[in-house]
Parts: sequence; structure tokens; C-alpha cells
Amino acid sequence: MRAKDTNKLAVLRTLLAQTLNASKTNSPILTDMHMLALIKKNQAASSTAAAEFLAAGRHDLAEKEQAQLKVYDEYSSGVELMAEEDIKKAVQGVVDELKAAGGKLAQGEVMKNVLKVVEGKNVDKGQVAKIIKELITGSK
Repeated sequence: MRAKDTNKLAVLRTLLAQTLNASKTNSPILTDMHMLALIKKNQAASSTAAAEFLAAGRHDLAEKEQAQLKVYDEYSSGVELMAEEDIKKAVQGVVDELKAAGGKLAQGEVMKNVLKVVEGKNVDKGQVAKIIKELITGSK
């Protein structure tokens, strides 16, 4: 990189290496959500490392990790996720269907059906699980 932005270069090299390694396994990175999950995983690791470096008094290394966190934030913000209202509508629809069919409102069953409904869209599974939990506990 001509700009000599070492933090961005380190992040890109890390992501490229992890993507290449994933392509050699049974679960290659095929979608934006897979890539976003990889970025979030690296964000969490970088955040943890920065906290540990601060606790150990290594402010130079902590600053490096925090600069890389900003790059991860920049890349993760580039993926547009499904709006929370749309997720709630999809979850409510599945919950209503299961109630009408006399099905059990188990979180796993609802999650499986919701993921079928929103297939092909960029959805954060953690957010879906949180919404399902809210609706199921509120519906009891």
C-alpha cells in the first residue's frame, strides 16, 4: 500500500490469510455474513488484546490494537444488515404460524424457521436470537 498505513495493511493481511485458510476447509467464506462474522471475531480478539496490553502497562501495543479496531469497525460498517423491524415482523410471522399449527414455541425451532424466511438476506443471527427470546418470553 502506497499510503504506508501499517494498521490497515495488517488487518487486510490477517483477513486475507484467514479467508484463504477458510477456503481450504469445509466451511469457506461465501457470503457477506460469513465475512462479517470473521471481522467481528477479529474485532473481539483485538479488543481483548488491547485490554490485556493496557492492564500490563504496554500502552504502545494497546494503541496499535485500538488503531486496528478502528479499521475493523470501518470494514464491518460496510455490510448492510436487515432492519430490526423487518426481523421482528419475520419472527412474529413464524411465531404466529407455529401457534396456529399447535407447534411448540422452542427457541431453536423458531430460529430454524426464521432463518428459512430471511434466507439470502444479511441478518445478524445474534440479533435474531435476542428478538426471538423477547417475543417467546413475552408471549407466555
